[in-house]
Amino acid sequence: MITKQVITTARAVANGIKLLGITLLLLTSGRALAQQNTFSYNQYADNLTPLNPAYSLLDKAGNVNILGRRQFIGLEGAPNSLLMSASFPLESIGAAAGLFLVNDKFAVENQTEVNGFFAKSIQLASSAYLSVSINAGIRSYLANYSTLDPNDPVFSQDVRETKPNIGFGVMFYKDNYYVGVSVPELSFRNLGTASVQQANYLRSHYYFCGGFLAKLNDDIQLKPAALVSYLQGSPVVADISGTMYLKEQLGLGVNYRTNKQVAGIISVNANSFKVGYSYQFGTSSSNLGGYNNATHEVSISYRWGADLQRKLL
Repeated sequence: MITKQVITTARAVANGIKLLGITLLLLTSGRALAQQNTFSYNQYADNLTPLNPAYSLLDKAGNVNILGRRQFIGLEGAPNSLLMSASFPLESIGAAAGLFLVNDKFAVENQTEVNGFFAKSIQLASSAYLSVSINAGIRSYLANYSTLDPNDPVFSQDVRETKPNIGFGVMFYKDNYYVGVSVPELSFRNLGTASVQQANYLRSHYYFCGGFLAKLNDDIQLKPAALVSYLQGSPVVADISGTMYLKEQLGLGVNYRTNKQVAGIISVNANSFKVGYSYQFGTSSSNLGGYNNATHEVSISYRWGADLQRKLL
């Protein structure tokens, strides 16, 4: 009897600690997630395909990209994201096809999205192109509340839902710049009811982007870029970044997000491989000189094809 009581008490304490940890996590990061409101990543200027598949036509090579984001390193249930994309050129018809996957986890909530896309370009002038894309797939939402405390009626019911997704993108580009608009996640109703933060991911997202590559001299090139995201009922969030490339091999950049987030970015670029890392931190008064929920982001890209050249734009 004593042994069973001890085991029961230990389980109760463990559940209590788990609930307390998740509560603290929600309190400390809830505001940041609410401000974010759409999926975003600091290294967007190197791969916009998941946000606007029309961007895939800027690269004539086949490519696979993997990016991971992690916040609150070492804390169970901390927000983390995985982004994967692949693009396969169809040069004979001036098109590209591929897919992208997004997986977001936060505490007991998990959202997964898989899309296939097709993009086609139209040549407007000698070096000017207009590309359009369409993507379609599925979006799945899961909230495992029963894992918190199955004996508590408040947490007894899990939330599960899956729905189809469709989106489109448009981009105008030349050899040294691009501008585009896209709606990669078009929803006619909300998906999931577990939290405001997660429900924001599952509405219609609107993106506006632009980038420019300037050659300063034979060894240095500069790429300013911007990404603006909009979600109905939430503030507009803009990312403004600048990257300096040294001999087309080493990239050093900085990104500022209007929800008071700054990130430093470094990348090593070869013809076939590219590796990037960013460290993001808050600049509000609650972050500076106090607690800071830093975010780490790592990306790896692989490209293949005949006559490969380094991709900077």
